[in-house]
Amino acid sequence: MQYEVRHQDKFRFIEEGQGETLVLLHGLFGALSNFQGLIEYFRVHYKVVVPILPLFELDILHSTVGGLAKFVHKFLEARDYKNVHLLGNSLGGHVALIHVLKQPERIKSLILTGSSGLFENGMGDSYPKRGDYEYIKRKTELTFYDPKTSTKDLVDEVYGIVNNRLKAIKIISLAKSAIRNNLGEELNQIKQPTLLVWGNNDSITPPFVAREFNKLIPNSELYFIDKCGHAPMMEVPDEFNIILHKFLKKLNEPATVV
Repeated sequence: MQYEVRHQDKFRFIEEGQGETLVLLHGLFGALSNFQGLIEYFRVHYKVVVPILPLFELDILHSTVGGLAKFVHKFLEARDYKNVHLLGNSLGGHVALIHVLKQPERIKSLILTGSSGLFENGMGDSYPKRGDYEYIKRKTELTFYDPKTSTKDLVDEVYGIVNNRLKAIKIISLAKSAIRNNLGEELNQIKQPTLLVWGNNDSITPPFVAREFNKLIPNSELYFIDKCGHAPMMEVPDEFNIILHKFLKKLNEPATVV
């Protein structure tokens, strides 16, 4: 499915559907395709928005999770989205966390899946070797429980990024920034209802990370999905969408008086 990429000032994004706003933040090697199953399902119920994060456009000084969080804040302001359900995968989850901690006003709920911010393994024992396609293929496959989820298009995209010297430098800068930026002591400040959806076989942000998020974020609930890796919305979109939709619907139910 092809989506129209809209432009407003320096922002590029897609916006599909009507209703409450569901904003999706992709990860370090992410793209719009990561969210296709999610967009198709939720565009019937919500206004689904995916900003294209400027992973390679920021200057090196601002190629950090904090720099991306500032970008997201300016984007939400420029579009004047309110009561936003903010969802982030991997680095996108980390960006969402920083945004909620610094500018919570527009955010109604937070959804994290495979998020960094506490602990994450990188691409493995060393940074991606430029020019070694099979190495990149193996490392990309580690993102998923089922290696077949890692399509040739996805591997080609990652391979293209790490073989571009400037892009590789920006990726390293963002990855190091994420590792340095541990949010453990701040997470208790989050007031928004928070949904954590994690792959039980996530080797990048393993299940213990999800449990720690659940312990540290006050109003949070955690769901694990079996036979699933670091990107549940890609690998098991149907199951992911059911969990998310149930969470979002519950937010609009009137509170029961006991």
